[in-house]
Amino acid sequence: MENVAVATFGGGCFWCIEAVIQRLKGVESIKSGYSGGFIKNPPYREVCTGRTGHAEVIQVSFNPDIISYHDLIFIFMTSHDPTTLNRQGADAGTQYRSIILYHDEAQKAIAEQVIKEVQPAYSDPIVTELKALEVFYEAEEDHQNYYNNNQDARYCQIVIDPKIQKLKKMYADKLS
Repeated sequence: MENVAVATFGGGCFWCIEAVIQRLKGVESIKSGYSGGFIKNPPYREVCTGRTGHAEVIQVSFNPDIISYHDLIFIFMTSHDPTTLNRQGADAGTQYRSIILYHDEAQKAIAEQVIKEVQPAYSDPIVTELKALEVFYEAEEDHQNYYNNNQDARYCQIVIDPKIQKLKKMYADKLS
């Protein structure tokens, strides 16, 4: 039986993070969704208001024998700007915050270690929120696998394509 672990994190629009992480060897599946807030089962239109407390996140099922949690979080932390509070590019609001929702104390310790490791790459302090996962709400179907289903969309070409090109340059050996 295959070894499967789960990680949950967000760094801006979930479409961007999903598109980057799903290209990694060892990633079994990804679901876009919402977490970190206080409204039960919120729809996208409510999360977009910033009043639910939720962030747009992805939940990743991965094989730690192929890609470690450390490597997954390291790639996540270097694929978005973890130094901007409640913002990624033109996307602004608490729903776009950088966040790692750990599933256990081991994940928390690894995330803390990775944050320390990547801090020297940034001139500003990392503001990524680190908290225990309480609940994950899966986003609507049209938000799942968004980039792969909409590569011709202007947002995908302008915002996501450069992230994927960066991934290919920096982590070619980790790509599936």
